[in-house]
Amino acid sequence: MKKSDAPEALPAAASLAKPMTRSDVTELIVMARLKKGLTWAKLAKAVGQSKEWTAAALLGQMQMTGEQAEAAGKLLGLPADAVLLLQQVPYKGSLPTAVPTDPLIYRFYELVNVYGTTLKALIHEEFGDGIMSAIDFKMDLSREPDPRGDRVKIVMSGKYLPYKTY
Repeated sequence: MKKSDAPEALPAAASLAKPMTRSDVTELIVMARLKKGLTWAKLAKAVGQSKEWTAAALLGQMQMTGEQAEAAGKLLGLPADAVLLLQQVPYKGSLPTAVPTDPLIYRFYELVNVYGTTLKALIHEEFGDGIMSAIDFKMDLSREPDPRGDRVKIVMSGKYLPYKTY
């Protein structure tokens, strides 16, 4: 290679670098949160949303606005590419297998297997033929003190969407 070719070779090599993926951003966020000792609640306050929505967004399941992504990026010390990727529409669904193997997540799978038909029957009886939206949705997770051992309290609220005839 001639000396005059060197400056052109550098940019070409740099363009071969693998671009950051949304999964890479999630890994960066998980590590930065741990290293900085940040809670989801503190991140949520900076972002201006609930801790449940903020955790979902930062774990790759929701799209953030520019302002939200900048606030999270500043607190977490994320690079500009990561902040940009937080603003993209994500590919939703983060479980690596059809039946979850993580014990906590598996309990939700078990809950739906055991109570899914009950929830379906009760929703249809109360509202008619339709679904509960996971798009127009709210969730609140809190600790419920109990003398027999604290309980996890999860309140989910989704808009009812009736099936239409046409």
